[in-house]
Amino acid sequence: MDLQLENKIIIVSGGAKGIGEGIVKVLAREKAIPVIVGRNATDNQELINILASENLTAHHVVAELTEPEECRKVIDEVMTKFNRINGLVNNAGENDGTGLEHGSYETFMQSLHKNLVHYYLLAQYALPALKLSRGNIVNIGSKTAETGQGGTSGYAAANGGRNALTREWAVELLPYRIRVNAVIASEAYTPLYEKWINTFDDPQAKLKTITDKIPFEKRMTKTEEIANMVAFLLSDKSSHTTGQLIHVDGGYVHLDRAL
Repeated sequence: MDLQLENKIIIVSGGAKGIGEGIVKVLAREKAIPVIVGRNATDNQELINILASENLTAHHVVAELTEPEECRKVIDEVMTKFNRINGLVNNAGENDGTGLEHGSYETFMQSLHKNLVHYYLLAQYALPALKLSRGNIVNIGSKTAETGQGGTSGYAAANGGRNALTREWAVELLPYRIRVNAVIASEAYTPLYEKWINTFDDPQAKLKTITDKIPFEKRMTKTEEIANMVAFLLSDKSSHTTGQLIHVDGGYVHLDRAL
């Protein structure tokens, strides 16, 4: 399907690895111009080089999104280079294990800055450009906001905030015809996920206990599957869809996992 994203400037935070990498690849193959936002220039450039080998285009901005002024810098750099923004994908974050019993005010606030605050700031700074382009926002979320996980209060609270902001922005931005949606992931095998799995004595056995509970095909969600939904939501093919939390998770959250 041609999603008619050619030459659309789409910012993808955390775009060099994991789900973000999948999103950038799909957007580039749809002939959009994704802008990777990441703290590591080497990682950003590595993905750009991979895409260049396929004659595809992407750009990047180096930023530490936990620093509020860096969020403004991202938008300023994109506008200086392209003078337009057609879409924003808020994706960067980390399930950092900031719990209740063993957490603290400091680690909880750090988790919110890692996982939520930059969603707000990037959207706020990008808003004037999005109003001009009638662009779209897609927030990436996690099942933890709905299912709980244990030992991850910061990340779960941030994802609850992502869900709430998706609905709130969808309402606020109706007059500007800016659509806002979220794609909710459950179990996707990313570098961060692999790092977590490898903390167990028998990683493969632990992984099997997880995939056995995923109703559809008993497997992890591919990052490309999440990315395909993001691209659809950014396109005019989803022209009357806004304020939605769309789960791309093989039925993990809403189907009976005893199946």
